Amino acid sequence: MASAQQSLWANLGDGLSVHRTQPHHAAALERLQMLVFPTLSDDERFKAEHYLRHLELFPQGQFVVVANGEQVVGMTTTLRLDFNLAHSQHRFADVFAGGWLSSHQPLGQWLYGADIGTDPAFRGRGIARALYAARHHTVAALGLRGQLTVGMPSGLGALSHALSADQYYTELVAGQRTDPTLSAQIRIGFEPRGLIADYINDPVCAGYGVLLVLPADRPIALRAGT
Repeated sequence: MASAQQSLWANLGDGLSVHRTQPHHAAALERLQMLVFPTLSDDERFKAEHYLRHLELFPQGQFVVVANGEQVVGMTTTLRLDFNLAHSQHRFADVFAGGWLSSHQPLGQWLYGADIGTDPAFRGRGIARALYAARHHTVAALGLRGQLTVGMPSGLGALSHALSADQYYTELVAGQRTDPTLSAQIRIGFEPRGLIADYINDPVCAGYGVLLVLPADRPIALRAGT
């Protein structure tokens, strides 16, 4: 088992630190998934055994944030993919692969963020911002094209009875609407590249996702509280 100091990636202050994920974090990460994604279908949540497999596949791309040296309060899971931005339609299940991330391509040119999350009790303290920075550092260290992810339009589910997903997305891109998840990602520097239907089984986003891209040469626009 690696010590906390050996896995340390960055100190954030206020008792928070970013670490490369280690096997002893797996059980806590499974619990954190429940807190971060309470409405997500259980078969699309990562479990402890999945996290252990991710570390075998791609240890450089897995990060956690720990409070006071022991409590896991933030996490991100990534893999490498050769992704065609011109053909962006896909499903989380394609990447998730039952949780095992068998879609990982060791020489893939994009860092795909499978998830990112913060314990609700610790939001607003820069945890997500630090995790995006760790991911972007990984992009640079490995010489990748950039990082991409599919963000959840988490404000859509409550409005889907009155507003189409296309209209919601159009208003978001035009700056006429804010979204609890996507707006923060766009402020960090991600570019929305398209709406993806039937991406994930979660009512909070009515099953939709939005492809987001952050090229390697674009710095993260850091803002306090993200």
